[in-house]
Amino acid sequence: MNRAHLIIQAKTSIERGSKSFARASKLFSKRTRERAWLLYYWCRACDDLADGQDHGHGMSAIANPGKTIAAMRMTTVRAHGGEQTGNPPFDAFGVVAQECGIPKNLADDMIDGFALDARGWRPETGNDLFQYCYHVAGAVGCMMAVVMGVSVRDQEVLDRACDLGLAFQLANIARDVAEDAEAGRCYLPKSWLAEAGIDPDHIMDPANRAALITLVNRLCDLAGDYEASARVGASSLPFRSRWAVLAAAGIYGDIARAIKQSDGASLKQRIFTSKGKKLGWILKAFGQALMKSARRDRQGLWTRARTNRPA
Repeated sequence: MNRAHLIIQAKTSIERGSKSFARASKLFSKRTRERAWLLYYWCRACDDLADGQDHGHGMSAIANPGKTIAAMRMTTVRAHGGEQTGNPPFDAFGVVAQECGIPKNLADDMIDGFALDARGWRPETGNDLFQYCYHVAGAVGCMMAVVMGVSVRDQEVLDRACDLGLAFQLANIARDVAEDAEAGRCYLPKSWLAEAGIDPDHIMDPANRAALITLVNRLCDLAGDYEASARVGASSLPFRSRWAVLAAAGIYGDIARAIKQSDGASLKQRIFTSKGKKLGWILKAFGQALMKSARRDRQGLWTRARTNRPA
C-alpha cells in the first residue's frame, strides 16, 4: 500500500480513536500532520492488539497475549527496517520511521508497556507507575517530538515531550479506575493503596470511596505538573507544532481537571469535556503559542533512565 493510501487509513483511525487528538493534529503543517497520523495509526493498532479492542473500545481477553506481543515486535522490527509487511498500521510506522529517523528503541519501549499488561503486571511504587506511563505514553511523546523535527540528541526537549505523554497517561488512569478494575487491572501503586488502607483486590468497595477519590485526585494533580513542564518544551517547536501541542495539552489537561472537579463521579461514569471547550483551547493555544512559555524547572519530576534515551 502506498503512502497516500496509508495516510487516508491513518486519518480514519485517528478520527475514530481520538477526536481530541484528531482535532489538535489539524493545527500541524500538512507534512507533520500526515506523519503524526501515520505514527498514531501504528500506536493505536498496537494498543488495540494488546487489549483486544477496536480503537480503544470493547476490551476483551487475548487468548495468547505473549504470542501477540511477540508478533507485534517482529512486525514492528520489519517495518522499521523499511520492509513492506502487508499490515497497514505497521507499514505506516515504517514510512514515518524512515522519513523522520525514529529510533527503534523508542518503539521497543512502547511495546514493553504492552508486555507489562500482557502478564498482568501491577505497579508496586510510584516509580513503577511512572515507568509504565513512560512505556505506553512517554515514549510516544518522544517519537512525536522527533516527527515534529526535534533532534534525537536534544534530550532536554525530549524529556519535556515525554512529560506530555506522562500527563496524558496519568489522566487516562485517573479517568479509567473503575473501568480498569472491572477488567481486572489496577494502575494505582500498591504502596499508595496501602497508605490509604485500600485492599488492592477490592478497590471499588464502597467503603473505599473517599480514600479512592483522594488517590484519583493525586493522579490528576500529577498530570497537571507534567502538563506544565511539557508546555515549556513546546516553545522549542515550530509555531504550528507548538500550537498543536499546546492545544492538545489543554484539551487533555481539562480531562484531569474535570475528573478532580467531579468529586468522585468519574468512578461511576467516564468523564468527557465538551466540544466547545476543545474549540476554546484551540483558540487559547494560538495565543499561548505566540508567547514564550515561562521557564519551569523539572526538579522533582520523574525522568527517563539513560538506557531509555535515544542514541
